[in-house]
Amino acid sequence: MAAKKGAKKVEKAKETYFISEDDRYLFGQGTHYDIYKKLGAHITEVGGKSGVFFAVWAPHAAAVHVIGSFNNWNEDEYLMERQGDSGIYTTFIRDVKEGDYYKFLIHTPAGEKLYKADPFATYAELRPGTASRVYDLNHFDWKDESWIEKRAEGDVFSKPMAIYECHIGSWMRHPNPENDGFYSYREFADRILEYLKEMKFTHLELMGIAEHPFDGSWGYQVTGYYAPTSRYGTPDDFRYLVDLMHRNGIGIILDWVPAHFPRDAHGLANFDGQPLFEHPDTRLGEHPDWGTKIFNYGMNEVKNFLIANALYWVREFHIDGLRVDAVASMLYLDYGKQDGAWVANKYGGNENLEAIEFFKHLNSVVRGSYPGVCTIAEESTAWPKVTAAPEDGGLGFTFKWNMGWMHDFCEYMKLDPYFRKNNHYKMTFAMSYNSSENYILPLSHDEVVHLKCSMVNKMPGYQVDKYANLRVGYTYMFTHSGKKLLFMGQEFAQEREWSEERELDWYMLENPLNQGMSDFMKELLGIYNKYPALYEIDNSWSGFEWMNADDKDRSIYSYVRKGKSGKNSILVVLNFTPVRRENLWIGVPKKGKYKLILNSDEKRFGGNAGEIPKTLTAVEGECDRRDYHIEFTLPAYGAAVFTF
Repeated sequence: MAAKKGAKKVEKAKETYFISEDDRYLFGQGTHYDIYKKLGAHITEVGGKSGVFFAVWAPHAAAVHVIGSFNNWNEDEYLMERQGDSGIYTTFIRDVKEGDYYKFLIHTPAGEKLYKADPFATYAELRPGTASRVYDLNHFDWKDESWIEKRAEGDVFSKPMAIYECHIGSWMRHPNPENDGFYSYREFADRILEYLKEMKFTHLELMGIAEHPFDGSWGYQVTGYYAPTSRYGTPDDFRYLVDLMHRNGIGIILDWVPAHFPRDAHGLANFDGQPLFEHPDTRLGEHPDWGTKIFNYGMNEVKNFLIANALYWVREFHIDGLRVDAVASMLYLDYGKQDGAWVANKYGGNENLEAIEFFKHLNSVVRGSYPGVCTIAEESTAWPKVTAAPEDGGLGFTFKWNMGWMHDFCEYMKLDPYFRKNNHYKMTFAMSYNSSENYILPLSHDEVVHLKCSMVNKMPGYQVDKYANLRVGYTYMFTHSGKKLLFMGQEFAQEREWSEERELDWYMLENPLNQGMSDFMKELLGIYNKYPALYEIDNSWSGFEWMNADDKDRSIYSYVRKGKSGKNSILVVLNFTPVRRENLWIGVPKKGKYKLILNSDEKRFGGNAGEIPKTLTAVEGECDRRDYHIEFTLPAYGAAVFTF
């Protein structure tokens, strides 16, 4: 549809200055990492007059207008100008102010009108509204310089990483029902900070921060990739959260979703009347199971949109890591698809070659630009070299979620103790491949929804047995090789599954078993952070040694964790049955004293007060193919941790 003749002549904003030939070239090459500073809506001055410069990429459009609250949504007033063959449209509009609402009205060659939110908007209207909002990102006063400097110098692999995965809207609800009972970013930050410090988590991973229209998607169907969701406040409110965490020594990780996006009319789907951000071939551009669109990783501008977005969160919001969702769905062309509903690559295989190159590009840029910033792959298959460097044939991620460990752990822990002896390998198998990647051990939100039960209700037995099982299971998790992630509520053994529609069941802390679990996790996390042997060497056998991995008839595991200094090593002994083991011999690596630092059966944790001596002395005598051993009574469902 051609633009109407009555369209207002808009003052030019020296578009060649704002969108230069170099800008258009780099965007077309997929290497304009500052493109979000060019496209979108930017407050500026032209001819001494303040206003907003608008720019949007819509190469298939016949014409584009800007409409908004500043002109009463007049569809004919502000016509944008096309910049050569780049497909970018620009204009400057006087007197538009911060906070104003706007959309791009895209006229298609077929005569349709599409009312689209800005793909590069940094702020969005609160749902159910779908407009973008003008926002200036240049007036926040960061105070986290010390954290940023240390991050750049640090080695993330030899540091503790205990991640608290959290959904802001359901962690805790505001007593005031306004704004759906949500705390703002600032209110949430002030409340969760003290909790994280008390519990001794090192990182906060946030679900659902990029703008999304449907609460029930948990933020995994994004319409505003550059906009922190307005559910909880403004972009600067979100910056306050990050800044406060950093000033108190806590890192921030965001869930990031470059795999797919929803079909909502105001979003990226068929953005200019044709597939633009998604692949035009529906066999490559749609997820049949999820009902979403798949990004076109072979188009440079689309890759640029995503890579610049990753850098945007790091640069503009000081994010310390991106947990990349649904990586497997991107790597495999046939993921979730029936035979005949997908297209093989040029070699006849099911690998998505364009997505592979996208990951290598993304991770190379992030690693090269921001040392210390992590990218974390949620990858559920045995794809090789996920965390190897691109120059070595890898994808370049910093860490990979160990989904195999998670699956084996949950399946083992659900078993009646009688049957655990026949599944003993489930708890030892992860160490056989541990050195192949840099792993994070996740017990995430996905494990406590959709009738999978909460962590404590996965456990067998009576209520007291369930809590004892979970304490020994968490001890295994937090002393095993690999960084750690635990979803909110599981640290105090919430018994209901998680729902985004309500806050966590904090009232359960009035129950001694739940308060005991919370106290146990504080103790366990404190030990994890205190002893480098538990985190310095996570990806090689030099940091882990089995004492006995084969005691399947008694379902007992014993192993040693070692740090770089060789001092303060950790011995772990775990009993996954309800049988008390009297006068148990455990082989140890050397003679000397073994100091007890954790007994999961203590009364204060909800246990049965099974006592273990505070100090044990190794004596000579062969056990577990060792020349020395210690002897003590290990409680039923008991975990004992020693330092030596």
